[in-house]
Amino acid sequence: MMNYVAKYWNSISNKHTECVLCPHHCIIAPGKSGKCRVRKNLDGRLISTVYGKLCSYAFDPIEKKPLYHYFPGKEILSIGSVGCNLRCAFCQNDSISQASTETFPRLYEVSPNDIVALALTRTNNIGVAYTYNEPVVWYEFMMDCALEVQKAGMKNVVVTNGYIAEDPLSELIKITDAFSVDLKGFSEEFYAEMTGSSLAPVLNSLLQIKASGRHLEVVNLVVPGKNDDPEVFSEMVKFIHDELGKETVLHINRYHPHFQMTDPATPVKTMIALQELAKKHLSSVYLGNMPWRK
Repeated sequence: MMNYVAKYWNSISNKHTECVLCPHHCIIAPGKSGKCRVRKNLDGRLISTVYGKLCSYAFDPIEKKPLYHYFPGKEILSIGSVGCNLRCAFCQNDSISQASTETFPRLYEVSPNDIVALALTRTNNIGVAYTYNEPVVWYEFMMDCALEVQKAGMKNVVVTNGYIAEDPLSELIKITDAFSVDLKGFSEEFYAEMTGSSLAPVLNSLLQIKASGRHLEVVNLVVPGKNDDPEVFSEMVKFIHDELGKETVLHINRYHPHFQMTDPATPVKTMIALQELAKKHLSSVYLGNMPWRK
């Protein structure tokens, strides 16, 4: 496919561009890419190098997003590309999130109409989920797909880290039915050290989504020694209760060593203790990436 001019950027001096899609506001020199690796300055224009390029697609159970309180038992066509605007040391999908179109071995070229046609082939499918890697970095293709999915009478689900500016999120909310947002921790120090970003914009995104009335579920991956302090976790739960609502679903997922981290997996007892703590304040709290237990 041809290079696709991106949305949400400004032209500045010496053919540099400022990307304003996410809070990083990357200043990008000609021939270079932003932190996400996939939004590139091509001769003074910001280009999406991943428009219409997918690394993977599959029909998944809706619960896998994870969304437990949104059309349970249904399937959703899940699509993903490459790149991410965060650098999580514990990333569970680094092979795609930390890749670019130049480094990933194979990408499928598709159109929004291709996605809709595929989504309509399964009777138990409710729509399309933008997932696997961070969909914010392929915002333009996600938006174009979502518009066609909406026209076809199906649902749009966005699985995201929530690190997006207010205006593009506002546009995305208009055509999105449900969000699964990864709240990775609850301190600026954690976000700076472990993700290369900041907490405040994610909290703002959560508040914006809540105010829109869209379905929202929150995910927290518990990394031992990094974001498992019960006091800080309690502050996060209090924020969810007070600002997003007691009924907001919280998924507490277990970390396993991956990417840049070799620390052992989160102890099961830690997971259970944090679930019990959260259940004192929230109606629905689930554990993920866990061994089966009664």
